[in-house]
Amino acid sequence: MRSIKLLALLPFVLLFGIGAAGQGVATGPAVPKEAQADAGAAAAAPTLPGAAAALTKADVDGWLDGFLPFALERGDLAGAVVVVVKDGQVLTQRGFGYADAARRTPVDPARTLFRPGSVSKLFTWTAVMQEVEAGRIDLDKDVNAYLDFRIPPYRGKPVTMRQLMTHTAGFEEHGKRTIFEDPKFAISLGDYVKVQPRRIYAPGTTPSYSNYGTALAGYIVERTAKMPFDDYVEQRIFRPLGMAQSTFRQPLPAALAPAMATGYRQLSAGPSKFEIVGPGPAGALSATGADMAKFMIAHLNEGAGLMQPATARMMHDTPLTLLPSLNRMELGFFETNINGRQVIAHLGDTQLFHTALHLFTTEKIGLYMSFNATGEQASVGAVRRALFEKFADRYLPGTEMPATRVEAKTAAAHARMMAGSWLNSRRSESNFYALASLIGQVTVSVDAKGNLVVPAARDLNGKPAKWVETAPFVWHNANGHGRLAAQVVDGRVVRWSVDGLSPFMVFDRAPASKSAAWLKPALCVALGVLLITLLQWPVSALVRRHYKAPLTLGRTALRAYRGVRVAAGLVLALVTAWVVSLLTLKALPSFDPWLWSLQIAGAVIFVGGVLVAAWNLRLVRRERRGWFRTLWAALLLLAMLLLLYTAWSFGLIAMTVNY
Repeated sequence: MRSIKLLALLPFVLLFGIGAAGQGVATGPAVPKEAQADAGAAAAAPTLPGAAAALTKADVDGWLDGFLPFALERGDLAGAVVVVVKDGQVLTQRGFGYADAARRTPVDPARTLFRPGSVSKLFTWTAVMQEVEAGRIDLDKDVNAYLDFRIPPYRGKPVTMRQLMTHTAGFEEHGKRTIFEDPKFAISLGDYVKVQPRRIYAPGTTPSYSNYGTALAGYIVERTAKMPFDDYVEQRIFRPLGMAQSTFRQPLPAALAPAMATGYRQLSAGPSKFEIVGPGPAGALSATGADMAKFMIAHLNEGAGLMQPATARMMHDTPLTLLPSLNRMELGFFETNINGRQVIAHLGDTQLFHTALHLFTTEKIGLYMSFNATGEQASVGAVRRALFEKFADRYLPGTEMPATRVEAKTAAAHARMMAGSWLNSRRSESNFYALASLIGQVTVSVDAKGNLVVPAARDLNGKPAKWVETAPFVWHNANGHGRLAAQVVDGRVVRWSVDGLSPFMVFDRAPASKSAAWLKPALCVALGVLLITLLQWPVSALVRRHYKAPLTLGRTALRAYRGVRVAAGLVLALVTAWVVSLLTLKALPSFDPWLWSLQIAGAVIFVGGVLVAAWNLRLVRRERRGWFRTLWAALLLLAMLLLLYTAWSFGLIAMTVNY
C-alpha cells in the first residue's frame, strides 16, 4: 500500500503494496544470527527436514520469546502481534513490544488494533466471492456491466473480475491518494475509482499488482450489494465471525480509536500519525490479532460462516499459471508454498505497518503477524520473512531442493541468456512515475564461474542468493527457500520472476531504447557536460578579466555562447527540482500545481535547450572555431537531446497529474 512519498516508487525494492518480503526476496538488512536462533525454554535442537518440533502452545511461545524481542530491538521496531491457529482453534496469540512506546503501552493481541495494509484485500476478495455465490457477480463478465462509468477496452478486450482478483487486468501503477494523513484529502470510493489509470498490458497476460484494481472490485461489491463497502464488510464478514474489534472506517470510530497501535517509521524516530488509505478496499482495515485469528479459522475451515465450501475451494485453489514452477495467484490469495507444503497467503504494508498472513491449507494451520514500525533500513521485511520461514522450518519441515541438476555447461549458457536489464511489470508508463522503471531496473549477471547473479534476490544474511539450476530455466536457492524461473520464446529469455513476487509481478527484458545499462551512464555524462558548460562561463570570465582579454565573438555568436550556458543552467535547475520533488512531494492533489509547473517548464526548457544547442553547433561549425569547440558543441547538443528523450520517454513532460 505504500505511497506517500513519490520516491517510494523509485527503487526496485518497492516493498510497496504487498511487500516483497516473501520467499526469495529480501527487503532490509540481514537478520542477525542471534535473532534467527531458536531460544527460550522450548528451543530444542535445530529442526532438520523430517524432524518437526511439536506444534504446541508451549513450544511456539518459547520459540517466539527467543526470536522476537531481540529482533524488535535490533531492528529499531516498536511492537508486534503474532497469532497461530490450528484445527479451528487459537493455538497462541502473543503481543511483543509496544503499541505506544511513549506511554509504555504493551501490545495486547485481544485489544490492540494494527493496520494489516494489503491483507485487507482478502476481505474484499471474500466479499466478491460472496457476491459470486449469490449470483450477483460473474467472474468472467465485463465489469462494465456492474459500473456507472466505463472502462475502455484494451486491444478490444474488457476487464473481468477474475483479472482483478489475479492482478492481470493490465492497469499501470497508480499512486495518487494512496496513503495520506489529513482526512480532508479523502474522497468517496466511487470518486476514487473513476480516476482511471491507463491499461498497459493485454488482460490476463501480465501480473501487475494493483491497488486500484482492488478498489474497483470493492466498488463493484457496493453496487451489486446496494450498500456502502464498509457496511457490507461489517454486516457480511465481521458480524458472522464475531470480529467486533475490526473496521475499514477511516478515521477510526470513537469506540476503537483508543486501542489503535501507534505507527513508527523507526521506534527511535518517534510516532507518526494515523494513515488514511485512499483505495479503502485495498488496505484500510484496522484489526486485532484475535479478530484476524477468526478470519483465518474461517478460511481454513472451507469458508465456514462466510461462504459455501465449494466457493471457498474455488477461491483457494484456482491458480493462474503464467510462469510454471513458481508460486501463483489464486483468486485473491497467492501462494507462498514452502517445504513442499501448500500455503496461501497475503502480505501487507502501509508506510508504518507491515503484516503477513499464511494459511497452511492441508495442515489447517494459520500464521498471522503484524508490526507497527518499518525499522532501520526497512528491517521489518527481513524479520517478517524470517519469522515465516523459521516457523515453517521448525514445525512443518520438508525438502524443496530437487535432486536433479542441469549439466554445468548448459546451466552456464542459460545463466548468460538471463543477463541484462529487466523492467518490473508493476510500473507506470503514462506519467512521471515511469521514471521508476529507469531508476529501478533490475540487473541480472553471471559470475566468473558461470553462476546466475540476481542482486535484488537476497538470503536472510543479506547476501545474494546462490541459484542452482535444477531443471531447464528453473533455479532453486541453494542456501534457503525460493525458486526463480524464466520464460523462453524463440530461444530468448523474455520474462522471469522469483517466489515472493511471481504471483503478482514479473520482470520483462528492458527494450534497448529504455535500458538503464546505457541510459544511466549516458545521463551522467550528459549532466556532466552541461555542468562543465555552465561552470566554464564564470571561470572563463574571471580568467579573461585577470588577463584583460576580451571575448572576441560577433553579436550572433555571443548570443549563442550565452544562450547555451543559460540553457544548461536551466536544464540542471529543472533536473534538481525534479530530484527534490521526488524526495519531498506527497502524492496528493495539493501538489498538482507544482507538478504542472515542472512539466510545462520541462517542455519549454528541454525543447528550448535542444534548439539553442543546435543553433550553437551550427554557428561554431560555420565560423570554424576549431575541432575542440566543434566537438564540445556537438556533445552539448547530444546531451540536450538525451535529456529531452529521457523526459519524453519517462513521463517528465507527460502533461498529466493522474499518476
